[in-house]
Amino acid sequence: MVKVWKLGLMSYDTALKIQTALARKHLDAILKGQDSLCDTLLLVEHKPVFTVGIRDDTPKNEIMRLRALGAEFRKTNRGGLITFHGPGQLVAYPVINLKHFKTSVKWYVNSLEETVINVCDEIGIKGTRSPYTGVWVDDNKIAAIGIHASRYVTTHGISLNCDNDLSWFNNIDPCGIEDKGVTSLTKESGTEWPVEKVTPIFLKCFNKVFGCETEEIDFKTQEEILNGVYKNLMTQTVGS
Repeated sequence: MVKVWKLGLMSYDTALKIQTALARKHLDAILKGQDSLCDTLLLVEHKPVFTVGIRDDTPKNEIMRLRALGAEFRKTNRGGLITFHGPGQLVAYPVINLKHFKTSVKWYVNSLEETVINVCDEIGIKGTRSPYTGVWVDDNKIAAIGIHASRYVTTHGISLNCDNDLSWFNNIDPCGIEDKGVTSLTKESGTEWPVEKVTPIFLKCFNKVFGCETEEIDFKTQEEILNGVYKNLMTQTVGS
């Protein structure tokens, strides 16, 4: 069973702290020789933010330029290079123990891609793989992937362009790939596909590909994790 937590519109930093808290629950259980029963799928829309992976070395003047556009800039420990997240984009962060599924990071990445390919198919769009990671419609990327795994516990994930403002991507080479474009479900279908309309389709496809069932996370667990997250945020603010 995978718990689903629909976070709505949230800053990148807060969502990352929630991922970290959930991953810590997994890792603590592993260290104690216990089975971790906290597989969770976070679904979120982010406020405008450019993120880069662990291999990225974006110069300071470029970071300042991107921030001047009105977005945040964050370096992360995921794989991949630069991408953009913003409203109208469905971002899925599975914080799961791959030992409950298949202990293969390659399988995991392929499964994330397959989930979005199935979403596209449900909507009548031909999504495909390419030599690059992610999901593509012809030469235009519709979903980007960047993950991190520690002891087979995953963080970060996949972002699907639903009904978002694609002009943000004009300011970067998404995922470090030149001469390729980006697209969205709305652009490809000619019909508006807001995140809330795409979410149930995504969950259906996720269940099928990962061979699991999902249910919404209980309020007590949400409250416990959020209290810890906001307590840490307050501590950092006071100490800064």
